[in-house]
Amino acid sequence: MMAGLFSLPPCACAMTTAPASAVPDTDSRPAAPSAPSARRGRGRRGAAPAQAGAAPAPARSQHPLLAQLAQWHPALFGQPPLPLKRGIFEDLLAAHAELDKAQLKEALAQHARSTRYLTVVAGGQQRHDLQGQPVEALAPEHVYHALQEVFRRRQLRAPEDLAPKLRQRIVQAWEASGLTREDYAALVRGRDDKANAVLDAALQEAAERSARDEALLRAFSASGQSEAAFAEMYGMAPRAVAQSLARARRSQAA
Repeated sequence: MMAGLFSLPPCACAMTTAPASAVPDTDSRPAAPSAPSARRGRGRRGAAPAQAGAAPAPARSQHPLLAQLAQWHPALFGQPPLPLKRGIFEDLLAAHAELDKAQLKEALAQHARSTRYLTVVAGGQQRHDLQGQPVEALAPEHVYHALQEVFRRRQLRAPEDLAPKLRQRIVQAWEASGLTREDYAALVRGRDDKANAVLDAALQEAAERSARDEALLRAFSASGQSEAAFAEMYGMAPRAVAQSLARARRSQAA
């Protein structure tokens, strides 16, 4: 009885390795000998060595017209660039009749998608004309979407989580917009659930900070102390107190 429990089933006895002649020969050429460097490169566990001399992915070349634009308008297309005014395409064609429309369109499209350009847009600078003069403000949604894209690209290379920094920058962009939190969220919200979650978290942090600022302002007003004395009394940094009180006063004045 016990022997029957441990006996192999009939099919197990047939599970033998097939002879080499049973494997169809798909390549009649002799196998190439292993390279000595490859044999030496294997680790203790027989891991395959990394391929040496693998060609890196080709870098995307800059449109040649962008170098010409930088020579003509260094303040606008130099390093760093400046946000472009709306209608800059027509302005460039009017200023430089020799430009090809299709080539200019391609060059400006590449420029507008570049990380260096998106970075300055995310900074919220004004749009500039051909003379490098500020002429109009960036729309809040343009600043916000540039922020999201810049941080998305940075996160691909960064080992640490950049979400806290992104939330902080979104709060700063919201404050600069002059909109309420509700209006800002409605304006910039897109169809990306992950981006929307970051937006909601940032605005929630802003709401919580506003509540703390208002409470601090009430306590400061009731204390009758100077800002420096109030900060010392509560064990806070004077600069942090001044910033918090300034935010609370701006919120009340809005």
